[in-house]
Amino acid sequence: MTITPDADADIIIRSGINGAVTNSGTQHFSEGEKRFYDKKYLQYVQTTTQHRIDFVFTSGIELALNSNSVDIQPFISMERRKLFSVYTIPVKKGESLTITKISYAATSFDKEYTDKTTREIQEDCLAKLKVQCSKGYNALFEESCAKWDELVWDNVPITIESDNNFDQLAIRFAQYHLQIMAPAHDSRLSIAAKGLSGEGYKGHTFWDNEIFTLPYFTFTQPQIARSMCLYRFLSLEGAHNKAKANGLTGAMYPWESARLEEGEVTPIWGAADIVTGEPIKIWSGFIQLHISADVAFGIWQYYMMTGDKDFMQKYGYEVILDTAIFWASRFEYDENDSKYHINGVMGPDEYKEHIDDNAFTNYMAHWNIKRAMESYTSLMKENPELFDSLNKKLDLDKNYNKFIEIIDKIYLPQPRQKDLVVPQDKTYLSKKDIDLTIYKNQKNVCEIFRDYNLVQVNGIQVSKQADIMILFLLLEDLFSADVKKANWDYYEPRTLHDSSLSLSTHAILAADMKDRALATDLFNKCVQIDLGENMKSSDAGIHTASIGGMWQVVVYGFGGVRMINGKLRISPILPDAWKRLHFYFYRHGQRLSVDITHDEINIKNLTGTDEIALDLNGEEAVLIDEFRKSLRRVQQKNED
Repeated sequence: MTITPDADADIIIRSGINGAVTNSGTQHFSEGEKRFYDKKYLQYVQTTTQHRIDFVFTSGIELALNSNSVDIQPFISMERRKLFSVYTIPVKKGESLTITKISYAATSFDKEYTDKTTREIQEDCLAKLKVQCSKGYNALFEESCAKWDELVWDNVPITIESDNNFDQLAIRFAQYHLQIMAPAHDSRLSIAAKGLSGEGYKGHTFWDNEIFTLPYFTFTQPQIARSMCLYRFLSLEGAHNKAKANGLTGAMYPWESARLEEGEVTPIWGAADIVTGEPIKIWSGFIQLHISADVAFGIWQYYMMTGDKDFMQKYGYEVILDTAIFWASRFEYDENDSKYHINGVMGPDEYKEHIDDNAFTNYMAHWNIKRAMESYTSLMKENPELFDSLNKKLDLDKNYNKFIEIIDKIYLPQPRQKDLVVPQDKTYLSKKDIDLTIYKNQKNVCEIFRDYNLVQVNGIQVSKQADIMILFLLLEDLFSADVKKANWDYYEPRTLHDSSLSLSTHAILAADMKDRALATDLFNKCVQIDLGENMKSSDAGIHTASIGGMWQVVVYGFGGVRMINGKLRISPILPDAWKRLHFYFYRHGQRLSVDITHDEINIKNLTGTDEIALDLNGEEAVLIDEFRKSLRRVQQKNED
């Protein structure tokens, strides 16, 4: 910070470390050691109350007057949980005083310090801080810029030439937050539902990870995606414990995850019921099961995009097989229809609790078991040593026989003959149908709970977020365009988008339907969640899934990029206001450039010479180094 007074002045600077900060009123740290070094460097040690993790905060303050270093002794101030340096500097009119504060933070949880004493960590932090302070702010700033260029802006930038410059800002906002929220340095951690921006959801990891944020890294920074996938392998212990606690087998992943060994950390009680006045039970941790298939899906998509056989052999196959074992133990056989069902669950739509045969859950479980069966067969033939190891660990032969027994008998809801609508669950289509106009036009989310409690909402044909729609996105090859359109027409008017996960999915599907105007409108609404005028929406932190969803709308939706059964497909459709979209992604280690206008698409392989088969606007193509194709602009009236 630089201060240039317009009159002679004594400027007082008070800066230091405040250890009294709380999270929603809770103090997570015990009081620790406070110390000054050389009357210049401040250090404060605190220890977390639950897991006894030491945090070492170290700061150094530099002063300069007209760019010349100022050596002045501060007044040292120590209070409870606080320590400060207080400087009083006389500055003449027109002179410039620059205050630079550089801080270094470390914990005993950090890999490099797990075998160090607290004192050793303190000494190392102080030494490292001195090195950084000696470099100065400008050098550190340049190092940061260079690193951002290396990872993002020179590596996988997205360029949007549009009538509205806000679109370019929005996608850069998304990439920035995705980058900072990913703990790329440590696979014992993963992305939280609010990233690093707020206290919402207590820093826990959800299915948002695999379905909304992991794809960004899978396509653009595979090394970070690998770490995120490894987090799920390392947390298998918690998944096993949850399955056992429910009388099941295999890997039943927690709805909310934190430390690897903790397992399920979803709170049991939530907000007040407007009818009873009692706390509402949060059922997600008990019955929202689809996350186990979502984890397997994210790992499989990573493998399809990267070809990382090493990861699959060490970790990935085991997760896919283990989650399939869970599903096989969770299905219930009904003699009345000779089918296997999943009863008493919650799908992605959290306004429907304790429902049977949620379409998304059933289809994803079926997909998971099918992938496991393919893995069993391929490993037996191609890698018998690994197969034998996993067979002993997971009893694969026994479980494979169970897979064979149930795979063709799993109940998969089918489109109704009269209107092609796929039942979201067993009872959704028979529930009360009301006028939702007031809630579709709401200024804030969840306004329906001003009039109904959750039990009542459960009895209405209303959805919080995409449910059938996200099934169409993840397993799009299973459903025809007519079925998708019919279900859009039925479910979207009944979906309030009260979850930030919803709008991006709908925007992508609108682009798939070639409805430019609708896709653009939904994308704009998605962007407004964290960049809009109503910034109260981000009070508890930004919406991680929505941030990842913004990238997906641009690349999946308008760019038309998908990975379907291991094959790359590109079918772009730009918004009317966009003149050009240019982005990059990686496929099997090869960096691809995709440059799209309304009239042409140009795809370049920038780093490899391997042939890449792809589906380009419904036509088979092979990319070696560069592929250019004219695109016929379809008139809006035909798209409608």
